Amino acid sequence: MKRILHTMLRVGDLQESIKFYTEILGMNLLRTFDRPEEKFTLAFLGYQDESKTAVIELTYNYGVDNYNLGEGYGHIAISVEDCYQACDEINTKGGTITRPAGVLKGSNEIIAFVEDPDGYKIELIQGK
Repeated sequence: MKRILHTMLRVGDLQESIKFYTEILGMNLLRTFDRPEEKFTLAFLGYQDESKTAVIELTYNYGVDNYNLGEGYGHIAISVEDCYQACDEINTKGGTITRPAGVLKGSNEIIAFVEDPDGYKIELIQGK
């Protein structure tokens, strides 16, 4: 089953952004993922659990306090049954793989990135 998982936005002040999405828009902070050695922190927010609906991933890159809006957009994430097979199919169809399927460092998730014709990134995440 394929579905959109999340949309990622880079933010300059993670706590202020979490406050906006939770207090202003009424979303729930679902989980965070801090990678000090990689110098980033992720926060996932939404109205329902990630297993039920698409959510927003806020990414704070240490030391970056603002972005041009064009640089702030990150990627769309799509769940796939088999990331390796999906990459093979995308290659066969002429798509561009920018990060081949493999384990995400520091986790057990298998991910890949593809690029659309305009250069927007789409993350493939192997379902559990």
